[in-house]
Amino acid sequence: MAGVPFLGSRAQQGFIAASTIAAIVVLAMISITFGFVSRYLPSFGPCAKRTLPCYLALFIYAGLFELLMAFDALRLRNVIQLLGIVFFHTGMIVFAAIQVHETRSSLSDRVQILHRVEPFVIVTPCIISASLLFLIWFGYQLYYEFGWAVFRVVGANPVMKTMFRYYQIMVCLLKFDFFMFTGMYNRFLRVQLLIIVLSTDSAEFGLTIAAIPVVFVLLIACGIAVQREIKWLMAISLILMIAAETYFVFKLVRFYSPSTAAQYATTRATITTFTIAAFLLLLISFGIGLRCFADFDKGLLQPKTVGHSAPGRQSAESKQEGGEPLEPRMSIE
Repeated sequence: MAGVPFLGSRAQQGFIAASTIAAIVVLAMISITFGFVSRYLPSFGPCAKRTLPCYLALFIYAGLFELLMAFDALRLRNVIQLLGIVFFHTGMIVFAAIQVHETRSSLSDRVQILHRVEPFVIVTPCIISASLLFLIWFGYQLYYEFGWAVFRVVGANPVMKTMFRYYQIMVCLLKFDFFMFTGMYNRFLRVQLLIIVLSTDSAEFGLTIAAIPVVFVLLIACGIAVQREIKWLMAISLILMIAAETYFVFKLVRFYSPSTAAQYATTRATITTFTIAAFLLLLISFGIGLRCFADFDKGLLQPKTVGHSAPGRQSAESKQEGGEPLEPRMSIE
């Protein structure tokens, strides 16, 4: 499959089609649910107000993010990122399943409305699960289609290939970290924690507001450091990751502390799930970051930076000794 252009194979087209169709159908189901609640419950009781609008906004962002990541992975021929999309899609199934429970809790005193919207809420995780099978199938084909990508960047040296794989994993993790913090955390939790729960004059409000730009800067700095092998910047990034992990533990304690637990009653399951997911994702990023840090100055800097040449632009490195052209080098980010 060497030389297959972007979206030039059935596997690539199928992977994008599966993501797109699933996103459209799921968003339709959620919009119908939201429309029913808006029509029959115009006043929006506190529980419904905390759950359904945030649910819709999050899935819109998640669907768009997954499509963007899918196009990005196919453009870069990045198998690691394709695998990450499959895991991300699986996480959406978990969230959709949890939301079935929280929708029932939010509308428990509005049985008539619940009966109208419940089928659409239940169908959502079913659709995402079905589309996951297609993503796995087409991803399996793409694994072989993109199989030579890493070889054409770092050659056949097994040590270099291992180091390069860790680098790819780190870059992929940073992208999903970005979604977790700017999307699920900053948008979803900001709406639920800052607007609904927290008082604007509380210390926790200030801490939560400060965490948003800090994490954003952390992800950008870490991405630059790991690609350019800037040791001091990478060290600072790893230290900030530890600080962010401490903040997640603090929030988990707040969710279940007797003095504040009641404030999170209708959204505790979702908030806890995402906080734990963010904690684990950042913890894995920290571990992989340490490994990438240990690989600095071992000859990987040039393959990282050479990989930025645009697809289709042939360079001196893209030819064999005999002059036979190879595929353009793969861009990583």
